[in-house]
Amino acid sequence: MRPTEAWQEATRARRRWLAQAGRWVLLAASAAALPVPAWAQAASPGADAWPQRAIRIIVPFAPGGSADVFGRVVAQKLQEALGQNVVIDNRPGGGSLIGTDAVAKAPADGYTLLLMSNTHTVNESLIPNKPFVLLRDFTPVAPISASDLVLVTKAALPVNSLAELIKAAKARPDGMSYASSGPGTPYHMAGELFKAMAGVAIVHVPYKGSAGARTDVLGGQLEMMFDAVPTMAEHIRAGRVKGLATTGRQRSTVLPDLPTMAEAGLPGYEATLWLGLMAPRGTPAAVVQRLNVEVAKITSNAEIRRAWGVQGTVPMTMNVEDFTRYLEADIAKWAQIVKISGAKPE
Repeated sequence: MRPTEAWQEATRARRRWLAQAGRWVLLAASAAALPVPAWAQAASPGADAWPQRAIRIIVPFAPGGSADVFGRVVAQKLQEALGQNVVIDNRPGGGSLIGTDAVAKAPADGYTLLLMSNTHTVNESLIPNKPFVLLRDFTPVAPISASDLVLVTKAALPVNSLAELIKAAKARPDGMSYASSGPGTPYHMAGELFKAMAGVAIVHVPYKGSAGARTDVLGGQLEMMFDAVPTMAEHIRAGRVKGLATTGRQRSTVLPDLPTMAEAGLPGYEATLWLGLMAPRGTPAAVVQRLNVEVAKITSNAEIRRAWGVQGTVPMTMNVEDFTRYLEADIAKWAQIVKISGAKPE
């Protein structure tokens, strides 16, 4: 869906909701025992009172990773649009569970949001006994961006192609390791998909964030990892690691000399990192629609699209309904990959 279509659909949905909300307000006002809630007053025409204080975006990942970097760009732009402070609150740990659960338990008033990724859609099947269910306890708000990953190895590893890496891994069953930023993250699942499709038995070494994983691969302590293209490209160019392949359907505009995983010998391989915003279930629909429209303005901004495009990142724009369907499809996709790969929370 084109950005203008998304805005139009979001605006139509917001108008329908506002019309309904106006009727709810009138009914509530007629019952003395049922005072009109603050959010309903704010949603009525001419009484758009939200936001009146700072908004917090909880990022359940460590500082320095793609989620943190792009989340801060969105937070700054939202702050300018909404006229209130929008702060990033990093709460890494538990494969994103700690920070995510904090948002699930937060008041549904539009002042606490979740910066999420496909880690969350993976965790629906990878960690079924977690304290929340994504589409039960959260309301989808808007997507932000999508970017390819890149498979890198430590500089000293004597391989120069994906085929050579697979051959070396098969010669050392359980003797090679790959790092990730934690169980269920896109970096982890890209590795599990690689293992399943290539038929190799490399060991997963999870970290509490991508920075630690990256440091140990750069330092030669571990053989390989999948990482975000914008983050790892400079290290590849400097020769600190070897880049073997990218994970999208097409070659990365940032690393055009690298083949895709499919081109390099694994037809059908595809794994990306995407980001989005969610709110606690029950957040007023007018607030959700306002946020959706404001995020769409950010991701459709020509300057943002150019800046992110240079980094190999594609801004995403969807209305709330389309984003909800996108999440449903991604949950189903990764459930199949978790089942096939036998991945477990570690």
